[in-house]
Amino acid sequence: MSRDTDVLVVGGAGVDTIVYVPELPLPYADSYMIRSGIETRAGQTGDFVALGLSALGLRTHHLEMLGDDPEGELVRALHRDRGVGLTVIPQPAGTKRAVNLVGPDGRRLSLYDASRSHSEDRFPEPVLRALADGSRHVHVAITHPAAHALPVLRDTGVTLSTDLHDWDGENAYHEPFARAADVVFVSTARLTDPERTMRHLVERGRARIVVATAGAEGAYLLSDDEVTHVPAVAPPAPVVDSNGAGDAFAAGFLFGLLSGEPPRRCALYGAVAGAHACTVPATRTAAAGREELLTRAAEAESALR
Repeated sequence: MSRDTDVLVVGGAGVDTIVYVPELPLPYADSYMIRSGIETRAGQTGDFVALGLSALGLRTHHLEMLGDDPEGELVRALHRDRGVGLTVIPQPAGTKRAVNLVGPDGRRLSLYDASRSHSEDRFPEPVLRALADGSRHVHVAITHPAAHALPVLRDTGVTLSTDLHDWDGENAYHEPFARAADVVFVSTARLTDPERTMRHLVERGRARIVVATAGAEGAYLLSDDEVTHVPAVAPPAPVVDSNGAGDAFAAGFLFGLLSGEPPRRCALYGAVAGAHACTVPATRTAAAGREELLTRAAEAESALR
């Protein structure tokens, strides 16, 4: 069977409105003057992973439901401009959108418009199956209707990855994604015992690799029943925004995995890509390229010797 796509990204497309605020949490006030301006741009978790993979030279395709609205056109234009293939299923409720409040230290608070997706949303099975059959790997965003796509994706035999983001280790919504994926990414932000959660993910599902990202503290990698710490990589420029760092990490890791690298080096690639993302303002979408990633990874490896 021909695999013309390296990675199919399922779900996670949308539009964010970026507001730089003086601090987080934001104290109550009747109004704030935002001198830097308020900007709206395409790019949510699936978009960032797809763009990151494409920037690293992987043949990438994105499947998503979009509305016939200005937000949907922004998403379509982003993919056209970056040369990322996009298959669109009509979404009558409209394209997913969110408001991101970004503090001076780069932390963010995201407010998602839950009216733009419904539990009954579905990707047509023939479309989903055909795209998966033509792909080496599928990355699944934890959004509707991606949850309902999991059984079909598993049936195709293609390997899967997912990012549980700031999962608390208990929320049942994340369970189907966690159980179905071969590679699981999760943030340590809400985990009281990251290693225990990582091992539970392996015990209760199909995961052979689990990565728990910990921001400036680096990441933790569970592979071959061993948990190792992966140090953070120094950003190449001042940190301005953490938005998209986890998505960039996933893209860097998957690039390594599909290139045949061992998990430890995949995690290093992820750390380099994530550090780069922290230097990019939330109003832009700019991922690390392959040459840049390989050069910085080699420098980081040399510094650790």
